Amino acid sequence: MCAYLFILRLWVLLAHQWIYQLFESIDSKDAKKFMTFLAPSSVFRFGNIPPVEGNENIENFISHFFASIEAISHELVDIFDVPEGKLCHGFVSYTRKNNTILTVPFANLLKGSERNITEYLIFADTSKLYDDQ
Repeated sequence: MCAYLFILRLWVLLAHQWIYQLFESIDSKDAKKFMTFLAPSSVFRFGNIPPVEGNENIENFISHFFASIEAISHELVDIFDVPEGKLCHGFVSYTRKNNTILTVPFANLLKGSERNITEYLIFADTSKLYDDQ
């Protein structure tokens, strides 16, 4: 039974390896690498901000967001397969420019498939992100 559980956990990790790589690109604030996970014509929505359409616009948005913070770090808790793609949730820590940290829970819905995300939806309350700056 123990070997079975090990193999099952390894299979789950390998099946979701691209998601860990996606979050690694975000945590390293690498907009170009992040864009390699999106389909040629994608939609990106961050919280209650209006959706950004088109990869050039998304890369511009992401680059400006990365420049507005000192650092970002994700702790993935779970990854679920859903009919249209993947659902991830966990905690995200934003380091502000003044080096204070905001940590909030998040859930991301990634519609599409590996390196072909057609719709990237972020659900997180970041309303306090720029409060202490």
